[in-house]
Amino acid sequence: MHQPLIFIDGDQGTTGLQIHARLKGRTDLRLLTLPDAERKDPRRRAEALNSADIAILCLPDDAARDAVATLRNRQVRVIDASSAHRTAPGWVYGLPELDAQQPERIACAMRVSNPGCYPTGAIALLRPLIEAGLLPADYPLAIHAISGYSGGGRGAVERHEHAGEQRLPALQLYGLELAHKHVPEIQAHAGLSARPLFLPGYGDYRQGIVLTTALHLRLLRPGVTAEHLQACLQQHYHGARHVQLMPLHQQGPATALDPEALNGSDDLRLALYANPEHGQVLLSAVFDNLGKGAAGAAVQNLDLLLSALRR
Repeated sequence: MHQPLIFIDGDQGTTGLQIHARLKGRTDLRLLTLPDAERKDPRRRAEALNSADIAILCLPDDAARDAVATLRNRQVRVIDASSAHRTAPGWVYGLPELDAQQPERIACAMRVSNPGCYPTGAIALLRPLIEAGLLPADYPLAIHAISGYSGGGRGAVERHEHAGEQRLPALQLYGLELAHKHVPEIQAHAGLSARPLFLPGYGDYRQGIVLTTALHLRLLRPGVTAEHLQACLQQHYHGARHVQLMPLHQQGPATALDPEALNGSDDLRLALYANPEHGQVLLSAVFDNLGKGAAGAAVQNLDLLLSALRR
């Protein structure tokens, strides 16, 4: 049986190293790795890309676009882990949990764009509610998320783990101009007609994300309750392998949200917290930014592409 050849372009970056480690021991595929001296050679990279059955791009956005432009072999399937193609025509969005048909769309695609880490949590919470008509597409959303510093890439890891005596902030909020590059992705794939406000930050810990957004029930369709929102997510994610939906938390003691709770996992944990007295609901997502937020998602999409090659 043919073992598909997989090439990771950018396998020395944070996401690339994680993907390589996950695939290294597998016997159902072959990994093509360039020697250190050839990793930045455009000719050798182009040769590797065009010889692969599936190429995984773990590159900055411009480099990812350049890599796609070098493809001459029309049989090469691509998973792009950058944000270069997440709203581009002709690319399938690599979130299998988007709807019931999405896994098959990914499996049959030639071009798959891996979701961003923050959008993974936001879209997973919002899209089912918007599709069901429980959340208006023009709701004025404010989304807040904190990630471990590895979300900033290799440079951020170096700064935090080799800072010496320099003390780095315990928490840094950024994107304060409200123009983060993930906003169009969230808006497009969640099905929002109004641009959401998105404020991200980095904590002084290596990995893990906690993302939240709050809703006022009075701004939803009349009669919609936290129980309706919970039931919608329960139905949407029934049987989903990598999504955990926690029981609805009503007013009273609740477990604190720990961004590191799913580190080392490829799962996404969703939870709703409700205050019936004031008609407010908090939607939350916890996941590993290097797992379901990056490498884990890429491998999940890779397995869908491989399933199609085996048919």
